[in-house]
Amino acid sequence: MKRISTFVMLLCIVVLSANAQLLWKVSGKNLPKASYVLGTHHLAPLSILDSIAGIKQAMTEVEQVYGEIVMAEMQTPAAMQQMQQAILLPGDTTLHTLYTPAQYDSLAVKVKELMGMDLKMMDKMKPAFLTTQLGVVIAMRAVPGFNPQQQLDGWCQAEAQKQGKKVAGLETVDFHMSVLFGAQSLQRQAAQLLAGINHLADMEQQARNMTTAYMTQDLKQLEQTMNQKFGTAVDVLPEEEDALIYHRNTKWVESMPAIMHNQPTLFAVGCGHLIGERGILNLLKQQGYTVEPVK
Repeated sequence: MKRISTFVMLLCIVVLSANAQLLWKVSGKNLPKASYVLGTHHLAPLSILDSIAGIKQAMTEVEQVYGEIVMAEMQTPAAMQQMQQAILLPGDTTLHTLYTPAQYDSLAVKVKELMGMDLKMMDKMKPAFLTTQLGVVIAMRAVPGFNPQQQLDGWCQAEAQKQGKKVAGLETVDFHMSVLFGAQSLQRQAAQLLAGINHLADMEQQARNMTTAYMTQDLKQLEQTMNQKFGTAVDVLPEEEDALIYHRNTKWVESMPAIMHNQPTLFAVGCGHLIGERGILNLLKQQGYTVEPVK
């Protein structure tokens, strides 16, 4: 089974599509109007919009946009409190207790160098949270034009709001946080963070290669990047792929038919959720829908 790094899995969740296609039309099975599924990449600059055929027309045709979550809700006081609870280590556990003194000192040096912060100030933070923060730093170093404040997911939701259309999420913020920061043991999180920061050059190159492949829709290069193995703790385990992608796909596809039947919808989610036998495109086909790339 192919393995990819946790940094890419958590932040990008990007996998290849058989037709190098990002936007898909969903019709048939008595849908009053067609809906669309858009594969996003959380590290891609917004210039990707210029190369996604039909995206602006799809935005005009649909009456609502669904993302993985409602991104504006992440800025509310309630969501911020949920985030704080999700990223804190439980009880008396600290980063000091998860690492040997030598490991902790090595990690502290790297965190200071990359983030400009003292690790002791984050001693109660879960390693998975630091992994996501490190992923942003890697993206800013490796991906030209990357701006964490300007992402395709956010553009879709903001554009829908400008047009007076409904914006909703397939998941709650609380569930989303539990997947990102609660699906793995603390020991596993600690091992992945340490392995990632000790192989920073590999992580940067993988982020760079994957983003280039996504932007140019170069499937061969994307496949090679996805199949890359590091032989370290950054390699994602099958059960982690299930939690991060496939179990969520199943839940989403259970709710999508009613959403689409009610109003034509654009679903904008990480591209890794779209394809493969357990991807949402194939799951929709299995339900009898016609799913075709927009040209």
